[in-house]
Amino acid sequence: MALAVVVVALLVAFLTPLAVYLAGRSARTTPPPRRNLPPGSLGLPLVGQSLSLLRAMRRNTAERWLQDRIDRYGPVSKLSLFGAPTVLLAGPAANKAVFLSEALAPKQPRSLAAIIGRRNMLELVGDDHRRVRGALAQFLRPEMLRRYVGRIDGEVRRHLAGRWAGRRTVAVLPLMKLLTLDVIATLLFGLARGAVRERLAAAFADMLEGLWAVPLDLPFTAFRRSLRASARARRLLAATVREKKANLEQGESSPSDDLISYLVSLRDGDGGGGRPLLTEEEIIDNSIVCLTAGHDTSAILLTFMVRHLADDPAILAAMHEEIARSKRDGEALTWEDVARMKLTWRVAQETLRMVPPVFGSFRRALEDVELDGGYVIPKGWQVFWAPCVTHMDPAIYHDPDKFDPSRFDAQAAASAPPPYSFVAFGGGPRICPGMELARVETLVTMHYLVRHFRWRLCCGGEENTFVRDPLPSPANGLPVELDHIAPLRCDEFNS
Repeated sequence: MALAVVVVALLVAFLTPLAVYLAGRSARTTPPPRRNLPPGSLGLPLVGQSLSLLRAMRRNTAERWLQDRIDRYGPVSKLSLFGAPTVLLAGPAANKAVFLSEALAPKQPRSLAAIIGRRNMLELVGDDHRRVRGALAQFLRPEMLRRYVGRIDGEVRRHLAGRWAGRRTVAVLPLMKLLTLDVIATLLFGLARGAVRERLAAAFADMLEGLWAVPLDLPFTAFRRSLRASARARRLLAATVREKKANLEQGESSPSDDLISYLVSLRDGDGGGGRPLLTEEEIIDNSIVCLTAGHDTSAILLTFMVRHLADDPAILAAMHEEIARSKRDGEALTWEDVARMKLTWRVAQETLRMVPPVFGSFRRALEDVELDGGYVIPKGWQVFWAPCVTHMDPAIYHDPDKFDPSRFDAQAAASAPPPYSFVAFGGGPRICPGMELARVETLVTMHYLVRHFRWRLCCGGEENTFVRDPLPSPANGLPVELDHIAPLRCDEFNS
């Protein structure tokens, strides 16, 4: 889902003035004045508006911070973030420009490339990006995923039976992260439960701690620990790649078994011969991207769906009716069952509209880019866009603070928002290739949650809030009290 989640890490990579200074060292020289620059101010040297934005994110007022700039300068304005001159773009037209312009390439923090690898599709541009992303998108297309619904179903039921059933209270976000990690390990990496899977999970957890840290490779820093954890994860994945390759050559497995097997099997050329389409480095780097991007984003979506539904018994009851019709108890879900869960997916879309996991992301201008209206983004400047600005625009979504899943009813085409108004998964050539996997994973999980449990938030009032650091995180992981309305036992199923 939404792979762009990792690029927002730039916001946290510079959480201190020292980090802001380090980021600005490569951009000390203020670009000479140019005509047709957007309105706004670059602010103080080096610091610009960075600290102000970071404070707003920690206070969960970043949406208001952005809207204040838009109210003052309009949907296109200039500012300085993390030592670099920046153009803020907002609204459907700006989203389209960001997504479709090849002159605006993704910009990642230095820590990201060092930890994940430099041959990941977030770093690549041009033909290399199309080749690598196309390979992943082929595996994650609906025609392939329909055969994996049963595996996702088994992981969800096993998780709920082992970690939810019989418990009075649970913290939702940590459990959802465990679930999404299990789905990725099974479906994408083909790892059975055991030592290798546990070592990869441990390495990944350590890697995440420094993924958004200040990129100082010194003893005892989070960045150094993350680099070492990344090296452990890469060794495990390299061994897995070699094992998958050997199994394919010996006829003991199929390319459709998992993502790594599929990528290993791909060859350059129409006839299937020739050299491998992806190098081993590219397979490993992009496996780590999938692990990183698909872990937190799906877990956050599921967590905030639980949070919203706790306060909306009418929608929850309607979801239960839809789910009760989709499959008899005791039977595993199929692709057709998931396709019928239209209300549940509308609830997911509305949740993503109101609380997008990704606050925003950066691009860099490879050349001068002229926007509609005559403003110019100079070569070398960075571009910042944030989905929340569009998602909460009352001119696009009436009463945007209201949780109303009917906005996404396909039958209400007459009131549908304009293109590039719902951008939780990005758009254009870099739209999240895992979007369909995220949909299936979300619908299967909510099917079993709604069918077997009811819940109440343990925290209310001011405690029922969340902060962005940079991903949205509810207080205490969103603790809820559970009522069990139907038994759930993993041994009832052939999973």
